[in-house]
Amino acid sequence: MIADLQCVVLDCSDPAKLATFYQSLLGGTVNQQDKKWALDDDWATLHTPSGLVLAFQRAVGYQPPLWPDPSRPQQFHLDFGVVDLDRAQEQVLAQGATVLDDGPGRRGWRIYADPAGHPFCLVRH
Repeated sequence: MIADLQCVVLDCSDPAKLATFYQSLLGGTVNQQDKKWALDDDWATLHTPSGLVLAFQRAVGYQPPLWPDPSRPQQFHLDFGVVDLDRAQEQVLAQGATVLDDGPGRRGWRIYADPAGHPFCLVRH
């Protein structure tokens, strides 16, 4: 095992509004204080009663998916918690991931693509 699933992140134009929508479906707490995430106008979270965390990230110019039109497919990414970012990076690259962004401004997390091109993040616990 390389990581633990931390949350599922959905791109959107209004993170707070979408978090409130999912809260109405699932219950839970919107923007609960959590050391894993900084909350701002571009990022909201929903801690559900089941323990699942959904996160909502503002995407500039966001256009929603058009089901089932492949020109605007489903959009989300997964965040995985890891203890050692460098070791986890070695492991995911060995499994076929590619680095999308591990720049110096990203001290606690890095962005990758899975072998099919879907983005995911490794986030230091």
